[in-house]
Amino acid sequence: MDFIRYTEQDSNHNDLEKKSIGALLAAMHEEDQNAVAAVGKVLKPLESLLNAIVDKMKQGGRLFYIGAGTSGRLGVLDASECPPTFGTDPSQVVGLIAGGDKALRSSIEDAEDDPNQAWKDLQEHHVSSQDVVIGIAASGTTPYVVAGIHDCNSNQITTGCITCNPDSPLALAAQFPIEVNVGPEFLTGSSRLKAGTAQKLILNMISTISMIQLGHVKGNKMVDMQLANTKLKDRGKRILMDTLQVDEAQAAELLQKHKSIRNAINAFSNG
Repeated sequence: MDFIRYTEQDSNHNDLEKKSIGALLAAMHEEDQNAVAAVGKVLKPLESLLNAIVDKMKQGGRLFYIGAGTSGRLGVLDASECPPTFGTDPSQVVGLIAGGDKALRSSIEDAEDDPNQAWKDLQEHHVSSQDVVIGIAASGTTPYVVAGIHDCNSNQITTGCITCNPDSPLALAAQFPIEVNVGPEFLTGSSRLKAGTAQKLILNMISTISMIQLGHVKGNKMVDMQLANTKLKDRGKRILMDTLQVDEAQAAELLQKHKSIRNAINAFSNG
């Protein structure tokens, strides 16, 4: 089926090499604003996808992202931020990239052309119908991602996608498609730009809202975050001071004793 490949259309900006740095900055900023506006148009389908994700995760299911290149890296990034931010097990949100971990730092462009690899990668994590798999591909045509979503559908696994080409093969395959049309890139075909920005914004929403719904946030605070360094321990103290109305010394004592913001709040409240 033919569809418009917006991510491959010619840029609206010409003669880039002749422009000043100031003009280039202004033009790129203008296009970034278009990406934000495009995300605002897909909030309803995002709500439907999030309802499905939260429902599965409340029943013990997991969330998987599959992607290649920039899209894959963004999925891995979002997944890797969940344990330190929300105290989740690393297996709860998993990012898989075509070519494996090596592809996070080095371009392995042909890895995305294998239509069988995504399912193999997912099987290594024992993916099941309890889980949700989201395919990320700006073009909506990446074989690794499109075939992976088809394989998940065939195995009764809930599927979603994030793509920047409406009516693409990926959008047609996913049960919960998010089609965010950001238009042509500032640099023709460079989907790490506006498309990547839109994908990152959507991934921020998916992981953050899922974790709020799963109870990892109290008020507006990350009460389950890992206290992994001095900065985060200081933030933990400030959260306790604000939440419990205690001074810094008492907050530090609570944190030292209970090793967790949530546990400190619960112990103080029950004490």
